[in-house]
Amino acid sequence: MALETRTFQITFDAHDPRTLSTFWRDVLGYVHPGPPGVEVPDGTDPLDAWDSFMEQVGVPPEQRNNASAIEDPAGVGPRVFFQRVPESKTAKNRVHLDVRAAPGLQGEERMAALEAECERVVALGATRVRRFEPDPPMSHGFIVMQDPEGNEWCLD
Repeated sequence: MALETRTFQITFDAHDPRTLSTFWRDVLGYVHPGPPGVEVPDGTDPLDAWDSFMEQVGVPPEQRNNASAIEDPAGVGPRVFFQRVPESKTAKNRVHLDVRAAPGLQGEERMAALEAECERVVALGATRVRRFEPDPPMSHGFIVMQDPEGNEWCLD
């Protein structure tokens, strides 16, 4: 039985996600997407829309630069996500892959698909590290894994 292909997201740990995402947006010709459910009018900066969105959903100002993302406007390349971390690069990966193993699924159905994929990749030599439950609106749940050399990545 042939395995269907998977898409993936590249994630960077960063001290300043917004600045780093803007840099990579310009390097790659990517764009910042708008917030979920928000139509960003042409000529409007999606980062301004995110500022308004986060204020509306009650994200404290000191947490509004905790994450940022960019996407290929043609939909060909992977999405790139940037998350704030307190530590500098020492032993932990600064870049890891998020393997999209449950596209379009949510809730228990999503977590069951992630668990099934986790079982499959553990049999191939991966190590399960930790499961994170859904926490809407910012997280739909994921499982942190390590490859055979200890590099962190996520089933997402």
